[in-house]
Amino acid sequence: MPTTAKLVAALFFAAIGWFAANAHIPALGEQAYFGRFREITALIGLLVGWYTMGSLVGQSYADAVGSGLRTSVTLVFFALLIFATYLMYGQTQKMIFDGPLEAALGVFENMLDQGRKMLTPGVLGVLIIGGAVGGMLTEWTARRWR
Repeated sequence: MPTTAKLVAALFFAAIGWFAANAHIPALGEQAYFGRFREITALIGLLVGWYTMGSLVGQSYADAVGSGLRTSVTLVFFALLIFATYLMYGQTQKMIFDGPLEAALGVFENMLDQGRKMLTPGVLGVLIIGGAVGGMLTEWTARRWR
């Protein structure tokens, strides 16, 4: 059921996705093609905010901080999974993999590789601080507008 808290969580975590993607771009290098990287990450944040954080309201503010951090981790997982799968698809077009099992394992290798590149103060700061603030803001919204 749509609530104001779910809307606030969706919009806030979409912004977190956008800013985290912007913070991650310098780690990708000058030769990387970004395309709709920011927009797709914001869309993932929107969906994760609505479904994950939006359904975790109604607890204490301390629990809301934990729920916000959980939502940030969920955002990172799904973003890594989607973009690693996209990278694997591009690698299969270049015939890098010997078979489908190797290609499926390539998704997880790409996730680890991109995850290591995300370990910068900018990306971690956006995800940690943004997740904590987003959790508290969503909880405040749930208490304010029932």
